[in-house]
Amino acid sequence: MEKVFYAIDELTGLVTTTALVRPSKSVLDMKAKSVKKKWKDKRFAAEVDRSIITKGAELPGVQVADLIQDTIMGMREVAEAIGLKG
Repeated sequence: MEKVFYAIDELTGLVTTTALVRPSKSVLDMKAKSVKKKWKDKRFAAEVDRSIITKGAELPGVQVADLIQDTIMGMREVAEAIGLKG
């Protein structure tokens, strides 16, 4: 479970960076598709280790896309506190 949390921690960096380049600067209107598109660009949020996220998703048998969506949903609940409400 600790490795999964570590993966989610890494993923929040990618989600945050993706949100900050959006016109709304918010996770409230973000879709997993937006993060997956940025995932492919290794120069975007280059400090985010995508292999950690992939391994963290594999441990409990979760698809990376589902982990991204779940992370976005969790971040929406605290969007104002983390500065991503827009």
